[in-house]
Amino acid sequence: MQPIKLIGIGADGKQSLPSLYAQWIENSERLVGGERHLSFFPDYRGEKLVIKNGLSALVERLRTEEKRTVILASGDPLFYGIGSYLSRKLPIEVYPSVSSLQWAFAKMGESWQDAYVVSVHGRSMKGLAQRIDGRDKVAILTDAEHSPNEIASYLLSYGMTEYRAFVGENLGSDEERCRFFELEEMAQTEFHPLNIVILQKKEAGPIWPFGIDDEAFLQRKPEKGLITKKEIRILSVSALQLLETSVVWDIGTCTGSVAIEAAKIAREGAIFAIEKNEYDIDICQQNMRKFRTDFTLVHGRAPDHLNEFPDPDAIFIGGTSGEMDRLLDVCCERLKPNGRIVINAVTIETLHEAAEGLKQRGFQADITLAQLSRSKPILQLTRFDALNPIYIISAYRKEEEQ
Repeated sequence: MQPIKLIGIGADGKQSLPSLYAQWIENSERLVGGERHLSFFPDYRGEKLVIKNGLSALVERLRTEEKRTVILASGDPLFYGIGSYLSRKLPIEVYPSVSSLQWAFAKMGESWQDAYVVSVHGRSMKGLAQRIDGRDKVAILTDAEHSPNEIASYLLSYGMTEYRAFVGENLGSDEERCRFFELEEMAQTEFHPLNIVILQKKEAGPIWPFGIDDEAFLQRKPEKGLITKKEIRILSVSALQLLETSVVWDIGTCTGSVAIEAAKIAREGAIFAIEKNEYDIDICQQNMRKFRTDFTLVHGRAPDHLNEFPDPDAIFIGGTSGEMDRLLDVCCERLKPNGRIVINAVTIETLHEAAEGLKQRGFQADITLAQLSRSKPILQLTRFDALNPIYIISAYRKEEEQ
């Protein structure tokens, strides 16, 4: 099969195409692209093929109907474009144009090699808060649903007012428009569907290092204490051995303290939390907004609803509600290879049930008994208040003996 040329094209159509690229298009037998791309070539004499939903069908057609083919795509086809997929399936030669990202930063007069780039084009905004929090410069690729005003409303719901925004619309075309906005103003403005958003930090935002103080979390009143204490939380999250891309389950999330700490580590992954108490769901949601973490939170009793979550790299179990066997059945079956299960137990009965249950399912358990005390002033002196002892059970699947 002869190589297919994949050519990046700007919003001005064929005007800025190099003459060699224009000649390749003219000499081809088939021109493939979106409706907007094909409209730039009304006099094309060959076959025109519109890209619609489903690239697999396009790939199969290009394989079976061999012709001299040129495919058109916006900007750099390998930058969040169709080039990555097509180059794995077909013999492709890629000829990029200036990407919307490059164009937008050029209009701002800003460098972009240090920018964090994220796409919500055809994707959910779930998790966007923790991905961008604290970054100085963020470029967001949008679509009609995830428009600049929707993005602004989302960011405001997490209190990210330290950012100002630049929006570039129809970049490179005669209708190009570039403007700066405060988020409150951007949330009230309508935009052309073809745009890119760049966030620029104008002042320092809040910072929460690993090991957030217990008092920083909203908790039940007057019944405080239903939270995984900071020291135990640090040990437990460390035992999960999270990576930036980890998928994590938090079972019995309560205030959300473990899920929030996990989300700040696995910011390119995904967190899924479940809690049976409705009152704690509201508390957890408020903590999520305060600490700028956007994860999936489900009201229900595990192991119900766990079938709605993707397979995890790590599982934290903060409470079992008497469902240890059923929980371990699901968790041990669904855990990805090399994953970790961490269980916090207060009683020796729960410890025994967890350790035996894990052993029966082929898991090795490392157990830490954490007996901690915190200093407390008494007049001009200092004494220590003991926290409840906690068993931290870290489990992993035993390797098969050779």
